[in-house]
Amino acid sequence: MNEKEFKATVVLLILNGKTEKALKLLSKHYGVNTPKLKVGLPKGRRKKTLGCYNAKKGTIFVLNSDTLKEPFIILHEFYHHLRTAIDAKHRETEKYADEFAKEYIQAYKSITTNVSGNN
Repeated sequence: MNEKEFKATVVLLILNGKTEKALKLLSKHYGVNTPKLKVGLPKGRRKKTLGCYNAKKGTIFVLNSDTLKEPFIILHEFYHHLRTAIDAKHRETEKYADEFAKEYIQAYKSITTNVSGNN
């Protein structure tokens, strides 16, 4: 499987509600521990927040079960997990987390567009 297919597979798993499997694949791919995944935000988080990553707990928190199927949010928060595994002091990475998530989603869109365009 090439990189584009890998990214598309991860997005498809998340869209299909297999988020834990997607996180295991991502973690293996990048050589980091798999983050825990919890539904419900920690106390003190803004209500408009759909997800967050707690480095001390190694946990991705999402607002509700619907958010588990949101590739952008899951991949964005996984990026924070990935960066923390590499550098515990990482800061101001929101832009890079967004770009990471968008790359995966673009790969998915590219492959699904090519498949549907070949019918």
